[in-house]
Amino acid sequence: MATRNIGMVYNVYAICSFAAIGGGLFGFDISSMSGVLGTNAYKNYFNNPVSYRQGGITASMPAGSLVGALASSFIADRFSRKAAIQISSIIWIVGAILQTASNGVALLCVGRVVAGLSIGIASAVVPVYQAEIAPKEIRGRVVSLQQWAITWGILIQYFIQYGASFAGGGPNNPTQGTAAFRIPWGVQMFPGVILFFGMFFFPYSPRWLASRDRWEEAIRVLANLHGKGDVNHPKVLAEYQEIEEALRFEREEAVSSFKALFEPRIAKRVVLGMSIQAWSQLCGMNIMMYYIVYIMEGANIGDPLLTASIQYIINVALTLPAIIWLDKFGRRPALLLGSFGMMTFLFVSGGLQGAYGSPNPHTPPDNLKDISWILLNHRSVSKAVVAMSYLFVATFATTWGPTSWTYPSEIFPSKVRAKAVSLATASNWAWNCALAFAVPPLLWSINWKMYMIFAAFNGAAFIHMFLTAPETKGKTLEEMDEVFDSGRPAWKSVPKGSRLDRLQEDIEKGNLKVAGGALDAVRNDSVEEHVHAEPKT
Repeated sequence: MATRNIGMVYNVYAICSFAAIGGGLFGFDISSMSGVLGTNAYKNYFNNPVSYRQGGITASMPAGSLVGALASSFIADRFSRKAAIQISSIIWIVGAILQTASNGVALLCVGRVVAGLSIGIASAVVPVYQAEIAPKEIRGRVVSLQQWAITWGILIQYFIQYGASFAGGGPNNPTQGTAAFRIPWGVQMFPGVILFFGMFFFPYSPRWLASRDRWEEAIRVLANLHGKGDVNHPKVLAEYQEIEEALRFEREEAVSSFKALFEPRIAKRVVLGMSIQAWSQLCGMNIMMYYIVYIMEGANIGDPLLTASIQYIINVALTLPAIIWLDKFGRRPALLLGSFGMMTFLFVSGGLQGAYGSPNPHTPPDNLKDISWILLNHRSVSKAVVAMSYLFVATFATTWGPTSWTYPSEIFPSKVRAKAVSLATASNWAWNCALAFAVPPLLWSINWKMYMIFAAFNGAAFIHMFLTAPETKGKTLEEMDEVFDSGRPAWKSVPKGSRLDRLQEDIEKGNLKVAGGALDAVRNDSVEEHVHAEPKT
C-alpha cells in the first residue's frame, strides 16, 4: 500500500511563493550593499572604498553567482530542484556569517562570493521548480513571484539597513560603530534558515521525478497538485500523457543533454534565454538598485537614503500588477513595451543631467565627495531626474522584471531545461558582475553619459526581442517545441489553444484511454487505500 506524505503542502501558490524566498535572498544582498554606502561606519571601517575598490566589493557577489548558476544544473538534475534550493540556503547562511564577521575588505569579499554561490544556484533553480510545478494557465504568474520576492528582499533589507544606519550616533557621525552594517548583514541568515527547513514540506517537481523514472511518485504529485488527489482526473491524465510522450521522444533521440544544447533548434533558444537575462542587466535596473544613493546624491535632493527607499517601494508595488496580468497580457508585449519605456526615461534623465549638471567642485558640503557630477541650484531639474528614476523602476517592475525570469524557465525541453536555464542565469550574473565592477568608475568618469549608454542598450533589446521572441503564454512546457520550431516569425501570433486542453477534452469524453504500468500501479494503490480506509464516525 502506498503511503501518503503527511503534512506535505500541494497548493501551487503556496509552493511557488515559498520557493521564491530563494529570489528574496538576491534582493537582500542588493540592498545590504546599497544601504551601507552612505554610512560613516562602512566608509571608516573599510577605508572609504570608491571607484574600482567599491566596484570590486560589489562585484564579488555576482562573481560567485556566476559560478553558482553554472553549477546549479548538476545539483538540480542529480539531487532534484527541491534539494538544490535547500543546498543554496545552507551556502547562503555561511556567506551571511562571513560577511557579518568581516574584519576587512578581503573577508567581506569572501563572504559575498559565498553568498553569491547561493544566489546563483537559487536564481537558476527556483524558476525551473516553479515552472515545472505550475499549470500553464498561471505559470507566468507564479514564476513572476521570483521577481516579486527579489523586490521584497530589497525593500525589507533596505529598511533594516536604514534603521541600523542610525546605530552608533547615525550615518553622519564621524565615529559611527560597525553595528550599522553588521546588524543587517547578520539578519540575512534568517531567510536562509526558513527556506531550508520549509522546503521539507513541499513536493519534488513531478517532471524531475518522471525524468528519474520515479513515475508513481510523479503521478501522485500531479494528482495532488492539479487533481485534488484524484489520479483519474482528466487534467492529471492529460499531463501524464504529455510528459510521458515528451520524455520518450527525448530518449529516442539518444542525444546527451550537453550535446543537445548545441543543436540548432535548441541553441537558438539558449541564445534567446541568455540574451533576455543579459538585457535585463544591460537595461540599467541593477545599477539603479546598487548605486541609487550615488544617483540621489548627484541629484542633490533631500535625504538620499530616504529618497531611494521610495524607489524600492515602487519596485515592490508595481511588480504585483505584472504578476496578476502576465498570463493574460503576454510575455512579448511586456518585453517590447518595457524596453521602449526604459530607453525613453534613461535618455531624458541623462539629457537633463548633461544639460543642467556640472562637475563636482568638491567644496563644502563635502558629503558629495563620492561623485563627480552634480545638479546644483536646479531643484526642478533634480526633481525631474528623481521622477525619471522612479518611472524607470516602475517600467522595469511591470515588464522586464518578472518576464526575464519567466520566459527562460519555460522555453526549453525537459532534458536540457536545468542546464539551459543555468546558462541563461549565468549570463545574468556575468553581466551583473561586469556592471557592478564597471559602473562606479563609469559614474565617476563619464557620469551622465552612462545613462545614454544604457538607454542605447534598451533600444537594441527592443529590436532584438521584436525579431526573436515569440509569445509563449497559454502553452505547456511540452508544447514549446511547436512554438519555436514551426518556422513562424516571432512577430506573428501563435495559434491559440493548447494540446493539453484537447487531450483533457478527449479523456473527459472517453475518446482516449490513458494507461501505463506506473499509472495502473498508482490506481490500484488508490483503490486499496480506499478499501482499507477506516470508516468515518
